[in-house]
Amino acid sequence: MTTVVPGSDRSKPMISLKGVSKTFGRNIRAVIDIDLDVAEGEVVVIVGPSGSGKSTVLRCINLLEVPTAGTVMVDGFDMTSSDTNLDQVRAEVGMVFQQFNLFPHLKAIENITLAQRKVRNRSQEEATDVAMRQLTRVGIPEKADSYPRQLSGGQQQRVAIARSLAMDPKVMLFDEPTSALDPEMVKEVLDVMLGLAHDGMTMVVVTHEMGFAKAAADRLVFIDEGEIVEVGPPEEVFAHPTQERTQAFFNKILH
Repeated sequence: MTTVVPGSDRSKPMISLKGVSKTFGRNIRAVIDIDLDVAEGEVVVIVGPSGSGKSTVLRCINLLEVPTAGTVMVDGFDMTSSDTNLDQVRAEVGMVFQQFNLFPHLKAIENITLAQRKVRNRSQEEATDVAMRQLTRVGIPEKADSYPRQLSGGQQQRVAIARSLAMDPKVMLFDEPTSALDPEMVKEVLDVMLGLAHDGMTMVVVTHEMGFAKAAADRLVFIDEGEIVEVGPPEEVFAHPTQERTQAFFNKILH
């Protein structure tokens, strides 16, 4: 059964998944026939049990996972078409992972300037200026000359976010960005993400942080066993889930 999730009325969809499925091996159906539109400037938060297919859906958006079936459109480009220059479109899609993936031998500022110079063809001076603006945006300009080993987990994740923002993406994808952090470091990363949401960044976030979902999401999508089970404004889904699987999930994590 296809679950249709209507996009916001604000504008055309920035992201559009139609009939997206992903099968691993012969019989592991990680994602099953998902339709999902995300409007420009919208924040969609995806929640669900571990192993439910949340991260696979996210990775299908920029084709880190190639869908077994269906189409993925980003900013009007068909990511599943062989005619699409994937590298060009991916340059417009920032992604932040659980792990920070910083180069350990490079300072924070160097981690942020590298892709700008290689992909955006910016000069060292321009890339450095952009990097400092983004480090200021995420609250750690004083860490520009620090190596990753000299930073806390929360600071490293903020450098990773700054690195993505420095590429001027049209879309930001977050795959459980706080799950590898100590509890006291979670808030500083979520505060940065909340700021991005308030600034109008188009975002799709997979997270277990329900407080962030309530504060930042325009829509909450609950996925279980590879299918979209329920979707709606977070306050409605949290307070009045209509599906038994949604109710069972929230009963486990909210009580």
